[in-house]
Amino acid sequence: MLFLAENGLVWLIVVGIILFILIILIIANIRVVKQTEKYIIQRFGAYYKTWDVGVKLLIPFIDRVEKVVNLKEKVGDYDPQKVITKDNVTMSIDTAVFYQVTDPKLYTYGVTNPDNGPNSALALLTVTTLRNVIGDLTLDETLTSRDKINNDIRVILDAATDPWGIKVNRVEVKAIMPPKDIQEAMEKQMKAEREKRATILVAEGDKAAKILQAEGDKESKILRAEAEKQQMIKIAEGQASKIKLEKEAEALGITLLKEAKADQAVLTLRSLDTLAKVSEGQATKIIVPSEIQNLAGLITAVTEVADNKNKK
Repeated sequence: MLFLAENGLVWLIVVGIILFILIILIIANIRVVKQTEKYIIQRFGAYYKTWDVGVKLLIPFIDRVEKVVNLKEKVGDYDPQKVITKDNVTMSIDTAVFYQVTDPKLYTYGVTNPDNGPNSALALLTVTTLRNVIGDLTLDETLTSRDKINNDIRVILDAATDPWGIKVNRVEVKAIMPPKDIQEAMEKQMKAEREKRATILVAEGDKAAKILQAEGDKESKILRAEAEKQQMIKIAEGQASKIKLEKEAEALGITLLKEAKADQAVLTLRSLDTLAKVSEGQATKIIVPSEIQNLAGLITAVTEVADNKNKK
């Protein structure tokens, strides 16, 4: 009985140890897959499946995690590279590649070292593509066509990295560094261009000032002529109004005489009044009509008769 009890205790201890080891193995093979990650699982050394988000359990000694793939967008910032333009100018260009893993399986098994370090597949492909693109451009085109360079490199890299499960979103040329002598020549050219633009601006300013002054003189003369014209029109209108009023007055006087049925004597007296007014002027010769002379004699005779009657 004592022997059996001892054997039972040993088996109990063994079973406990086994259960403890199993629990440790289970806990050790639990994996929590994050939202931005994918797990590549191998079973017996071959691809088995890709794990998504959640709590997963590996079968001990059968399954293993081959690779944890990060799905966030990454940046490949590479050292400046020496390139030669179409017109045989050597320069350094610094680029940055923005990419993202879209297929974890292809990313794991497509190429060795896809993006880890300066000797990665993506880095070497970027360097060769950059040299090919710049080789088709001249120096001036390289300096002024950054957008074209970025787009051309992106299209080529995106097509080349598709079998690797990588999507190239964009490429940015950070810096273009020509040789020192070309930089000095460019600086001199820029200085000459600035001086040229300054001279042109000064000349255009003088021209504009002269044009404005001439236009001001022209407008001043036009306004002055217009004022003189208006003044002459007003004077002419005043004289015309005066003449019109005088003529209207004369016409009115004649109309009144006709309406009053004035006889020849009245008309003759009016002529005498007019003659008296004329005699008051500065004229040295006055022509008296014969009718007025006869009337004067008649008036004298009538006056004498009137005097004789008064005496009697």
